[in-house]
Amino acid sequence: MQHPSTPPTQTEPQLGCIAAALAVLGDRWTALILRELTSGPQRFGALQTSLGISPRTLSQRLDSLEAELVVTKQCFSEVPPRVEYTLTQKGADLIPILEAMAAWGLKHPPSSH
Repeated sequence: MQHPSTPPTQTEPQLGCIAAALAVLGDRWTALILRELTSGPQRFGALQTSLGISPRTLSQRLDSLEAELVVTKQCFSEVPPRVEYTLTQKGADLIPILEAMAAWGLKHPPSSH
């Protein structure tokens, strides 16, 4: 959906594309969760431990990613119950964006104030 007075650019050939990506990636934890899932399926507890994230926040972000079809949740009927999260193809398509963010972060580390 283009705004009539703003032409597309080389960076964003169709206006709204960056906003659409930010709707999925727009918070601190989401990109970090996706980074963890690039290595393969992960259990909730492993994600929580590796990220140092609260269970509530992790659960909310995973639910949101699942609703966006970026992540799938697989439940195993075991005792205790086991749940694994995996990137979908839509999620895997975000890997180049994460790699570009990592490269930019390496080139431009945060300034210390």
